[in-house]
Amino acid sequence: MATRPEAIPAESPPSADEREFIASQLQLVWWRFIRHRLAVVATGVIILFYIIAVFAEFFAIHDPHETAADRAFIAPQRVHLFDGFRPVRPYVNGLIHSRDPVTLKPLYAEDEDVRYPLGLFVKGNEYKMFGVIPTSRHLFGLRDGRPEELETFYLLGTDRLGRDLFSRLMHGTRLSMSIGLVGVLISLFLGVTLGGISGFRGGLVDTLIQRMIEFVRSIPTIPLWLALASAVPRDWSVIKIYFAITIIISLLGWTTLAREVRGRFLAMREEDFVVAARLYGSSEIRVIFRHMLPSFSSHIIATTTLAVPAIIIAETSLSFLGLGLRAPAISWGTLLFEAQNLNAVANAPWLMIPGPFVLVAILAFNFMGDGLRDAADPYSVRK
Repeated sequence: MATRPEAIPAESPPSADEREFIASQLQLVWWRFIRHRLAVVATGVIILFYIIAVFAEFFAIHDPHETAADRAFIAPQRVHLFDGFRPVRPYVNGLIHSRDPVTLKPLYAEDEDVRYPLGLFVKGNEYKMFGVIPTSRHLFGLRDGRPEELETFYLLGTDRLGRDLFSRLMHGTRLSMSIGLVGVLISLFLGVTLGGISGFRGGLVDTLIQRMIEFVRSIPTIPLWLALASAVPRDWSVIKIYFAITIIISLLGWTTLAREVRGRFLAMREEDFVVAARLYGSSEIRVIFRHMLPSFSSHIIATTTLAVPAIIIAETSLSFLGLGLRAPAISWGTLLFEAQNLNAVANAPWLMIPGPFVLVAILAFNFMGDGLRDAADPYSVRK
């Protein structure tokens, strides 16, 4: 009589502890990062900033360079969502323009009898998406298009030339966020390359590179920035000034990363896998970039993330002082340059609105960098 085969018990899913034992290092870093809620929120904010930077023309309401003398220093317009206690479609009131008879300051009052409805994906000024696709669609604005007279929609007000501050802020996000990204890539290349060669070779090469780093770090940062930025010709185009300022900032920001990479390489160059790669005949560049750097790439990513805010602050500071990007370039620094005049700030405090944007971006990068730094070593014990 044939015996009945025994049923094979189904495998139970691995527990949380077992998952950590069989997971890759990248998975461990990711799991630990998403537990840092503040870092996750900050990452979302940074992604939003870069989405605005890519689609700045779509988010802008008007042409950021369009001027109008009769629209100077318009205060941020209030968006109405209720008519009394009854919800209605969003709208803004028209404006009545007048001047103070004593100070000649422009005055604007809401005309409650005139309403301009707002809408999403409305038509506005024409532009080219990514510099190629012609379109006139914007995320939001006046639903029936822009009226011919004075009344129009200025969410954050206008500056002394009647330019829409919200649209300029959207375009300024592109330059300020991109200069931080490009600058940190240059600093990353210099720091990893020179720091890696210094730690890997040692001897005279290490001494020369370390003395150069000490010389650069001994120079006060702000005066050196000012001296280099003031040497940039004022007749250069926006693109030339952009890359000049990026290189100036990057040349002074790579030393910290180079020191950290050197220290790691000094500790790793006698490890078995490095000695084996050298005995196999691998070149120094291959040993550095193929074998040594991947072993602490998560730490480099965290350090790089924390370096982006410093570059953004440097560009904003130089532009605010008039030594960085200059008109017609639009960045957070050039927008704050308009707020240097105390009289202008007293009459138009909304010109300081780019300041909170800088603050939010810096805090978001710092919080995300803290989360990445904590997650970079997934095997450490959390307190």
